[in-house]
Amino acid sequence: MNLRFVEAFYWVASLKSISRAADKLFLTQSAMSSRIATLEDELGVLLLDRRDKQFKLTAAGARFLVYAQKLLELQREVKAEMGSGAPLAVSMRIGAIESVLHSWLIPWLEKLRQDQPGLELELTVETTPILMDHIQRGTVDLVFAVLPASADGVRNRALPSMEMAFVGNPALHKKRKYRLDELAEMELLTFQKGSQPHVTLLDLFRQHQLEPKRVHAISSISAMLQLVQGGFGVALLPRVAVQRLAGVASLKLLSCDAKLQALPIHASYRTDPTSQAVERVVKSALAFVEGAPNAQKRTAKQALKQATKGKP
Repeated sequence: MNLRFVEAFYWVASLKSISRAADKLFLTQSAMSSRIATLEDELGVLLLDRRDKQFKLTAAGARFLVYAQKLLELQREVKAEMGSGAPLAVSMRIGAIESVLHSWLIPWLEKLRQDQPGLELELTVETTPILMDHIQRGTVDLVFAVLPASADGVRNRALPSMEMAFVGNPALHKKRKYRLDELAEMELLTFQKGSQPHVTLLDLFRQHQLEPKRVHAISSISAMLQLVQGGFGVALLPRVAVQRLAGVASLKLLSCDAKLQALPIHASYRTDPTSQAVERVVKSALAFVEGAPNAQKRTAKQALKQATKGKP
């Protein structure tokens, strides 16, 4: 039995699409269909129900999927046991939201490249809903987003959440601490409508029976920071992202008398019986982020000292 054909069937069944499985394995749809047909001839049963336009496995296909996963896992174990131990080239398609990009993603990728020199990276930066669609369709291997993905063959790991903070222009926002009602009178900037930061910001004001003057929805952190620098308003952003960018932008973290809800972060990834590369990458990300708080605290102190230097 050709295990390449077994792998083809596994991904067709997992992604519920011949075309998406073909894209993942860098094959044409006709080549993918040919592999499935050859496998069906060898097994003597139909694996896919082709009578309906909607994707569906036959009863035999559902049973064989269990064996397909076991066969591919066994192949992986044999390769690991009999291999030379030399590091293999790994191609990884990663998606992330902007908050992750501007906080720990880049330094983590730099460390990951040191640990895995053969890494070939394809990076996508998008909003959480788009990333959820990507991971469900199998067009990415791993995403870092606000919500966990819900799809067959997808696993989720909760990462440390991100503390949120208001950030303003130090030339305009000179007070040491602001009341929430004072912030409500300012032009406020946060992420796109319906996003977790946008929803929780509005809820925060409602809980204190306040109506914000105006809330602008902007999907780009870079755009928000440029607007803050230009005196447009005050932005609600992940604190660590502001700390990382404080060296290249004139920014000030604004202390507030209200507690801000943290931004949850989840890693969602597809299991692959032929490789443990994704699991290793997820463990690397988790270890990196969990080890980052001390470094972030040092950065926060330095940023605060720089922002308040020379001020009464």
